[in-house]
Amino acid sequence: MNIFGDELSVAALRERTGDLASVAGVREIELSNGVERGVRAVQLRSAAGLEVEVLVDRALDLGSARFRGVPFGWRSGNGFRHPGLHENNDEGGLSWLRALDGLLVSGGLDHTLFGDEIDAGHYRYPPKQSVAHGLHGRLTAIPGRLLEAGEVWDGDQCTLRVRGEVVQATSFGEHLRLTRTVEIDFDGLEIRLYDVVDNLGFERTPHMFLYHLNFGWPVIDAGTEFVAPIAETTWCSDSVAEQGVSYRVQPDPKPGFVEQVYEHRLVPGPDGRHRVALIRGDSTLGVEVTWDAAAMPCFFEWQNLRSGQYAVGLEPSTHHVTGNAAARDDGTMTWLEHGESRAYRTTIRVLDGAEATTAARDAIRRVAGQPD
Repeated sequence: MNIFGDELSVAALRERTGDLASVAGVREIELSNGVERGVRAVQLRSAAGLEVEVLVDRALDLGSARFRGVPFGWRSGNGFRHPGLHENNDEGGLSWLRALDGLLVSGGLDHTLFGDEIDAGHYRYPPKQSVAHGLHGRLTAIPGRLLEAGEVWDGDQCTLRVRGEVVQATSFGEHLRLTRTVEIDFDGLEIRLYDVVDNLGFERTPHMFLYHLNFGWPVIDAGTEFVAPIAETTWCSDSVAEQGVSYRVQPDPKPGFVEQVYEHRLVPGPDGRHRVALIRGDSTLGVEVTWDAAAMPCFFEWQNLRSGQYAVGLEPSTHHVTGNAAARDDGTMTWLEHGESRAYRTTIRVLDGAEATTAARDAIRRVAGQPD
């Protein structure tokens, strides 16, 4: 393993420290103040300087994320609110915005995108003919059950791993389970996310899934470039035409900025994966996100460049921006029978320095260019 610039075996490393946690490791904590009080989390910390929090009681989503002390996961100011404070259908279905904070906020498991009143007749419960969904569904405010948190050794190689499950269920409705594994290598620069969603119920159940991956300053700054192999942009919010801010290069924070959202049709690489990146204008730092194109064929870019909120979101998705009702109408909705499952593999990699950022940009450009 590469430990602070030296190639060391685990035996050599143990000779140099009485506790490997001084170098890298896994630590379980509980947040104890304000709206975060009572939220369990697991901290993963690599010898390369990568740190990330897995929020067990927030659907095992990802909270704060840093590289060598520098934050790259966005913080909105909401805090990692205890799920007991969340009202799913409050504020006209927009209460999810009060839960939006950190590197990853997941959408699902049976609904993503904007709220809607959806037919529930397939559950065969006469008092509930329809179900009301808020923005991006119920998942992120459901506490998880921690199954594993620790180091996994294979010879001289070590993986820091967190694994848990989140069940979204109601009587006479959906009964879906998310099993999530989060890994980083002992000396690694990437976060690996492996999710499996399966239907524990005996009714045919809709399944929608979305990753709201949020990146903030200093990765996001004036001149930060969004790099992606884009075949075409199939949809954008009205604010794009009204404000005219480039989707490719970020400006300084803007007071009163109205979020800009795009759906881009990406070209998958020869490995069958989608690949996008955010790279600072000086090329000193960036992040790259890759995922299985077949599992999440859709992708949204979210520009929240308002002063005090300043962020860019990269959003792999199972479904198009038109949402739940449209997916049912056009036949693209994913339906899970009892025991059926879907698997998702995603990697978030820190790009450290000009060599790494240039290599990532070149790899994406070899797949496809992108419009100005």
